[in-house]
Amino acid sequence: MADKMTGGCQCGRVRYEVQVDSDDAYWCHCRMCQKATGGIAAAFVQVDHPITWLSEPDWYDSSPVAHRPFCSKCGTPLGFAWKEGREGQDLTVGSFDDPSRFRPAVHAGSESMHEAWLDTRDLPRYYSTSTPSVVKHWQEAGLEVPE
Repeated sequence: MADKMTGGCQCGRVRYEVQVDSDDAYWCHCRMCQKATGGIAAAFVQVDHPITWLSEPDWYDSSPVAHRPFCSKCGTPLGFAWKEGREGQDLTVGSFDDPSRFRPAVHAGSESMHEAWLDTRDLPRYYSTSTPSVVKHWQEAGLEVPE
């Protein structure tokens, strides 16, 4: 059974609703996704139901075969879609209002995978609310550190 989920960009200008059937997500390590997100990989949820854009994203042609929705105000990457071909498209895991249900199920674009970044469980962990420089900047702005 599909669940209706919502999401959008960081500034809130672009919003969407979509029916999601599965908790499965995937990492795409291809160079196109690395460049599109500025990260070492992009985390996506493949959706087979139509996305209802409550406020329209901007789109750019990221290659001759694909295009990507994003917010031109804040820069948030929102997904990936083939220009031609299969139905459905992919939404970035982080753009969902509650991404906690999703679990990585597969690696795609593995030819460009950065192995050193895969298993980081033994690295020290710092929380924003206990990092003095982060707390200082938020307090100077008269705000609390967001989650």
